[in-house]
Amino acid sequence: MGNSTSRLYSALAKTLNSSTASQHPEYLVSPDPEHLEPIDPKELLEECRAVLHTRPPRFQRDFVDLRAECPSSHPPIRVMQWNILAQALGEGKDNFVQCPVEALKWEERKCLILEEILAYQPDILCLQEVDHYFDTFQPLLSRLGYQGTFFPKPWSPCLDVEHNNGPDGCALFFLQNRFKLVNSANIRLTAMTLKTNQVAIAQTLECKESGRQFCIAVTHLKARTGWERFRSAQGCDLLQNLQNITQGAKIPLIVCGDFNAEPTEEVYKHFASSSLNLNSAYKLLSADGQSEPPYTTWKIRTSGECRHTLDYIWYSQRALSVRSALDLLTEEQIGPNRLPSFHYPSDHLSLVCDFSFNEEPDELL
Repeated sequence: MGNSTSRLYSALAKTLNSSTASQHPEYLVSPDPEHLEPIDPKELLEECRAVLHTRPPRFQRDFVDLRAECPSSHPPIRVMQWNILAQALGEGKDNFVQCPVEALKWEERKCLILEEILAYQPDILCLQEVDHYFDTFQPLLSRLGYQGTFFPKPWSPCLDVEHNNGPDGCALFFLQNRFKLVNSANIRLTAMTLKTNQVAIAQTLECKESGRQFCIAVTHLKARTGWERFRSAQGCDLLQNLQNITQGAKIPLIVCGDFNAEPTEEVYKHFASSSLNLNSAYKLLSADGQSEPPYTTWKIRTSGECRHTLDYIWYSQRALSVRSALDLLTEEQIGPNRLPSFHYPSDHLSLVCDFSFNEEPDELL
């Protein structure tokens, strides 16, 4: 190995081998600046694959071209949405009965997550269930040129797990060479006037190439059956916040999230009928352009098999166009033991879309 690769391997190994039990409350501490020298994403990808050499290779997923006749003079904005599965929950609470314990080891699962991110090279990365922000994702992604924000849940279930790595929450990263941060809001969602344990991050960014501004938001709503009205109230609160942040829909909007809600739920209908004029990007992969994918998460727990569509990328459909979207893994690729697995690090699939601005900036959203 050359010197740069050796330093990279050393930095990766340091994040892999950090002790979780001895670090409290070190998840609140910024990393040492001397470890923030830029790194080549290709080198990091090679190092991840070296760690993963005993695992099966990643499955191929292809981008589906969705462009109409609307050429753009600027490169697209690639957005990734992903619930990466909190490490503490994967090992301590989620009871993935068909997933081998070895497949959940952080030393390798972390590299599978990074490999997925590096393979698709998003300009903006929206993550849920992040419980290794300060010791892994922030230091490594900052060296790849991303600026990150993390907003933990106030009462994260990760804290109930022995030897946890701190609370999980939402994280939002964007490439600093493409975007300038205009403003940022951390939102603790309310439901029926009560503050809840769910959060969102909303940031207004300005494209350095075009000068166009847009808002990007990430959220993770309340899980489980029986909480449909609660999720609906959280969604309404988030929509109201976004209405204010986008100045009454004057600023184009992209909202990524694990909504924990099927398309039949009220919270989905609120987003679909909002005055923000949003559309769900992954509907465009269907034959009629009106149907969500059959699943975005597929797992087997002690309670049985769970196959649901819960994850979405919403966007201002008059201001933005979806140029392409990453197809989902097939049932055959996922395999009979479902997710997570040695092949794939989370119980949720990543969603990736390429967006471009429509050429009429003054058109109403």
